[in-house]
Amino acid sequence: MAPIVGSKQAEQLKQDGNTYFLKNRFGAAIDAYTEAITLCPNVPIYWTNRALCHRKRDDWKRVEEDCRKAIQLDHNSVKAHYYLGLALRQKEQYAEGVRELVKALDLGRGADPGSYIVEEIWEELAKAKYMEWEHESTRRSWELQNLKESCELALKEKHVRDSSQTEGLKDESSTSLSKQLEAVGEVFMKAAEDDTPSEVPDYMCCQITLDIFRDPVIAPSGFTYERAVILDHLRKVGEFDPITREPLYPSQLVPNLAIKEAVRAFLERHAWAYRIE
Repeated sequence: MAPIVGSKQAEQLKQDGNTYFLKNRFGAAIDAYTEAITLCPNVPIYWTNRALCHRKRDDWKRVEEDCRKAIQLDHNSVKAHYYLGLALRQKEQYAEGVRELVKALDLGRGADPGSYIVEEIWEELAKAKYMEWEHESTRRSWELQNLKESCELALKEKHVRDSSQTEGLKDESSTSLSKQLEAVGEVFMKAAEDDTPSEVPDYMCCQITLDIFRDPVIAPSGFTYERAVILDHLRKVGEFDPITREPLYPSQLVPNLAIKEAVRAFLERHAWAYRIE
């Protein structure tokens, strides 16, 4: 009988915590969730609710601790993986943070593809991917610049040595050096191309938002749309194709796997395209 009473008390404390949270009383909410955890430590949602409060207070160390505990209790907790990904990103552990956010996104899409949290997780994942790229591209740029300068210096030193031995061919030697330096510059410019932002190909962007696809679906008209965007259009504007104006129903939308794979491959090479304005 005692466990049942404890469980009821814990649920009431969770409800109290939810009420405090909605009033932005995060300290009081944390206290309520902590009491609930003390009574029933094996309920994952108590840990993730408290983690959310810690997130609101930018206490990322405690967010990580609570989320890791919640994941121990429930490996499929969307919010636990989500908040843990945010905490790891905050610590600049980008690769680990991205893995957790990808896990949260996959779990969220499996449970409820159209939910608000799926969109929210995708945006945070995009930020994490962009920050990871920015961090790595800065390192790569610095390494390439140092290597380029070393190559140029080596060529110039060789030119000086060769010039001292071929006094009558100075003009020809200088021309050769210029060509070699130009070739080195072209090689390193090519090496930096993947880290240089440019335009995303049109076929990888939604016809409505013009943003790069996340979950593309194709309509009978042959046009491809972002799933959440076209479903929102069908729900709020009307059940017709926004381009052809022909009747269109959710059941007619089919995942465009070819475009999805093309986008995945593009983003693997050009992570700068994750940037959200």
